[in-house]
Amino acid sequence: MEGDQAMTPDEQDLVMDLAVGSGEGPTRTLDEVLTHFGESDGAALALRLLRDAMERRDGDDVEMALIVHGAADASVEEFLEPLIELFPADWHRKHEDVVSVLGELRSPSTVPTLVGATRRVPEYLEFDEFRALAVKAIWALGGIPGAEAREALEGLRDAENEIIRENAVKQLARRGEL
Repeated sequence: MEGDQAMTPDEQDLVMDLAVGSGEGPTRTLDEVLTHFGESDGAALALRLLRDAMERRDGDDVEMALIVHGAADASVEEFLEPLIELFPADWHRKHEDVVSVLGELRSPSTVPTLVGATRRVPEYLEFDEFRALAVKAIWALGGIPGAEAREALEGLRDAENEIIRENAVKQLARRGEL
């Protein structure tokens, strides 16, 4: 895969084999994937794949980058900026995964993006009456220490949507801030 080309179907299959799904464990190792891509560092490969996918606006390759990120158990810190940039884009379907990864960071700098995730319903998620994206964002906010996250949750406590209100209250209670 060159820097400006999409991953081939074989490369995507190779990365997918790192993922755990439907009761089966991974069928490939991270080392096999790293060797194929000529990398020695899983986090570096994941970041390269993510930036590449974003440049090409390729939602499938965003998914591959996030799989490599998870398999490498990579730090989220260096992914912060690209993920914040990626979240609002309409050309991918990984909004929930982006919110989950941002939640792992527990950084106050993610608060505006996470609050935005509580208000946003991408077209492909319009069917979801349970607002899973918003709920993940609220739980991520609940894990962020400090006043900014608390204030965001307090603001969501008055949301029009009952699911958002209830989850904001649960997070405030969990934090001992009710």
